[in-house]
Amino acid sequence: MTKMRLLIGLVLVFLNWGCAQKVTTQIASEEMESFAPSKTEYDYLQAKAKLVLEEDSGKITRGTLQLRAKKDSLIWFSLSPGLGVEAIRGLLSQEKIQILNRMGSGDVNLSYEEFERRFGIKLSLGLFQNILWGDSPYPASYEDRLVRVGKKFELTQVRDQVRYFSKIDTRLGKVTELSSTSIAGKGSLLASFPDYQNLEAQAFPAEVLFKVAFEAPEVAQNFRIYITWTSLDPKADPLTFPFRF
Repeated sequence: MTKMRLLIGLVLVFLNWGCAQKVTTQIASEEMESFAPSKTEYDYLQAKAKLVLEEDSGKITRGTLQLRAKKDSLIWFSLSPGLGVEAIRGLLSQEKIQILNRMGSGDVNLSYEEFERRFGIKLSLGLFQNILWGDSPYPASYEDRLVRVGKKFELTQVRDQVRYFSKIDTRLGKVTELSSTSIAGKGSLLASFPDYQNLEAQAFPAEVLFKVAFEAPEVAQNFRIYITWTSLDPKADPLTFPFRF
């Protein structure tokens, strides 16, 4: 696994891209009224997780992920594989994606517009936040397709030429499955949130599985990322976000 694969993989893992077809309005008023998805609330948050990256070749990389966040403002992360030496540090803001590769070349310092022009993928900080904590990608509107199937809602959304399909638990209001596939054949994402934990009267993912397939300059890879959150504090005091190229 090259360092560039891991850099781009971490950026792409919380997003998906797909078809631009129009979704016909199919939300009945009574379904919309009973649909109550949760929105994760915090000012500052810090967390730590065990991360396992498994490639199609069979190669497995294990590491520790540390994360700090300021709601609607910043997401900072640090990845330390192996013996605990930091390999990658990143900072996502409202304006830019910045990733520092401490083990070699391949840094990223791009605005979201520059990233889209280079990789053909539209991103935003808000999208990262929502997918990271199991919230629906966007607030539901009558332009979306919403169907209740047993104990889950199935929500299909199209935003900025991206198609999102989410299964949302009716009790927790949280995403249990998320999928997207590009009709252009450039990539797909499957995400599964099998378990949630209760912290400060809110549901946060306890573990997540991402299955990613993508193509980008110098990169074409299929892999799986397993994240198990070992600590999570949604009431952290104001945090610092150390980052410098």
